[in-house]
Amino acid sequence: MTVLDCGGRRLDLSRPAVMGILNVTPDSFSDGGVFLSRENAIAHARQMIEAGADMIDIGGESTRPGAASVSAQEELERVLPVIEILRGEFPLPLSVDTSKPEVMRAAVAAGAGFINDVRALREVGALEAAAELQVPVCLMHMQGEPRTMQENPVYREVVAEVTDFLRVRLKAAQDAGIAAERLVIDPGFGFGKTLAHNLELLRGLDKLNCLGAPILAGLSRKSMIGHALGYPVHRRLHASVALAILAVQNGARIVRVHDVGPTVEALRMWKIVYPGSRGE
Repeated sequence: MTVLDCGGRRLDLSRPAVMGILNVTPDSFSDGGVFLSRENAIAHARQMIEAGADMIDIGGESTRPGAASVSAQEELERVLPVIEILRGEFPLPLSVDTSKPEVMRAAVAAGAGFINDVRALREVGALEAAAELQVPVCLMHMQGEPRTMQENPVYREVVAEVTDFLRVRLKAAQDAGIAAERLVIDPGFGFGKTLAHNLELLRGLDKLNCLGAPILAGLSRKSMIGHALGYPVHRRLHASVALAILAVQNGARIVRVHDVGPTVEALRMWKIVYPGSRGE
């Protein structure tokens, strides 16, 4: 698969694609509250697009450990105006970061062409909604629930267990009527995983290619960097870019990032050095 049809807008996966993160939330771990106002959110999206983002991922509910849940109505009030404005202003695909079927439906109606679900369509009605909407869906692995997932995550073999989970969710999605060519997988770095689990998963990321779906990797500013290097969130830029390159080197087709410009430049350089590497 080299192109995803995101509601009539193309996401070219013949090269590594950069998904810019737009958190329209007061409590996201990295930039909570910064882009909660519509004006700030739109301005930041414009900056990411100008910096070379291939897609913008818009989320209205934080999934960081300990974050409070929000109602579907509150989530919609945060994301819909942003989706509508960006849809009218830019031609690139827009993604909605949600697990709620009612948010999926309203967001796609407003102009989103991709669903990014940290719960891998396990919420009641989510499989049916995604099948009905006929846009690409990213299925992510998570052990436990966002609020408690980091309390004591345990695996016998993290790569094998993540692979098995995603295999089951891919089958469930296809059984529900979602075409295989519309499915993307995410191993869920930082979602119910220790630093050791995350490192092992990154080293073995290419093993997920056996599932036949494009891999999305989200490592940007994650706590694994803090645990490994001792840096606070605002000092994690360089490590985030390095992890994005490693993820692509190990098989990721899409990287989800906060810092679009530096990541795009690093990937351009990587492609110059390794013009025949995977992703080309």
